[in-house]
Amino acid sequence: MGLWHVFYEDWQMECCGTPFSVGDEVSWPLLLLDADIVLGGGWRDQLTEVAGPVEDVAGVRMVREETGLPVALGADPDAEEDRRPQPGSRARSVGLLSVERHGARWPEAGGRVRAVQVLTQTWAETAPGSRTYGPVAGKRGLRAVERCPRWFTETEGERAADGRGRRSRESGVVVTLDVPGTDSRLSRAVREARGIPQRAEPGVETRGIEAADLTALLETLSTATPPRRPTGRARRRHAGA
Repeated sequence: MGLWHVFYEDWQMECCGTPFSVGDEVSWPLLLLDADIVLGGGWRDQLTEVAGPVEDVAGVRMVREETGLPVALGADPDAEEDRRPQPGSRARSVGLLSVERHGARWPEAGGRVRAVQVLTQTWAETAPGSRTYGPVAGKRGLRAVERCPRWFTETEGERAADGRGRRSRESGVVVTLDVPGTDSRLSRAVREARGIPQRAEPGVETRGIEAADLTALLETLSTATPPRRPTGRARRRHAGA
């Protein structure tokens, strides 16, 4: 079984979704998005790499990931031309896996929910007093929950130094999905954290560990805070040293 970070946006859930809990079995159509255009970019732990042959399924460009995960490839709506890999080729792409409930249909990925985190995103006015808001890149937090909410909340924040209004909005959830018959970079990270050899069969990383302990471990592998840079000052070199 492979572990995959999946972003389920608030509007997708509020419009057409069904709330779920840790431990539930679910099945979703997955779309790989350019992470730089999702909530202003600045994603880190939640990025996913997929690789495999590209095919056309009822007009949808898909990658059959090498370990079995079916993923549709998202197109940039602002691009003048479609730069996605062509059917018949092989692709290796890094992006943000998301649930897509609208438009065309394609094969879904089914698995067990291992962790759920509500994502809170900071939004700021495009100009002071404009009342038009956009996401602030990288300004987000994650909060572990047992169940995905049906509705998401928004609160007013303090104005920025330049006078622009700010809001804190629950913009969706980050889910860790355990998909049978697959393997992933996240699964390899869990094996490493648990001291399991990488040559072990995929899926062993979720065995022999309590569900709550696995969820807690997965939370450490899905953070919103960039790693700190070293703060120590370089040692001064003396003449003649």
